[in-house]
Amino acid sequence: MITMDDIIRDGHPTLRKIAAEVPLPATDEDKRVLQELLEYVKNSQNPEIAEKYKLRPGIGLAAPQINVSKRMIAVHIQDEKAAYSYALFNPKIVSHSVEKSYLQSGEGCLSVDDAIPGFVPRHARVTVKGFNENGEEVKLRLKGLPAICFQHEIDHLNGIMFYDYIDKQDPFKPIEGAIVIER
Repeated sequence: MITMDDIIRDGHPTLRKIAAEVPLPATDEDKRVLQELLEYVKNSQNPEIAEKYKLRPGIGLAAPQINVSKRMIAVHIQDEKAAYSYALFNPKIVSHSVEKSYLQSGEGCLSVDDAIPGFVPRHARVTVKGFNENGEEVKLRLKGLPAICFQHEIDHLNGIMFYDYIDKQDPFKPIEGAIVIER
């Protein structure tokens, strides 16, 4: 079981590397890591388990965050319409809107201990393709918080941190025409 002790923190070199593709069919070890990523996110949202194991709540986790530089992510999130619970190998954004969105409250990250205030511009809508643990292709059309979460996690696979997008001079500078996502 992954705990906060397994999650590497900002400044660790693995967080800035481009992660390697996962050869498919996946090995048993890669499948185990993928399942553990999803298990962490689910456990972190369960108040009893989170308290018992001192888990910081999260809605997504990428393999590089546990010092495994491979293209794997897990997301477990609920929006007004649906639940999104996915663990994917080799996810990528295959299309996106021109329109932007951002979280009103800013973004956080399990690998970043301090709050970094500011708006993080994201695509308002994305289409993501990846492969589940059985090697079956998964295609998701996302908007709102799920779209932001998937973009955040896929960025981890490319060595990008959410705060890289924040305007250093004016962190709360309005993003023209963007959809504001409240959480």
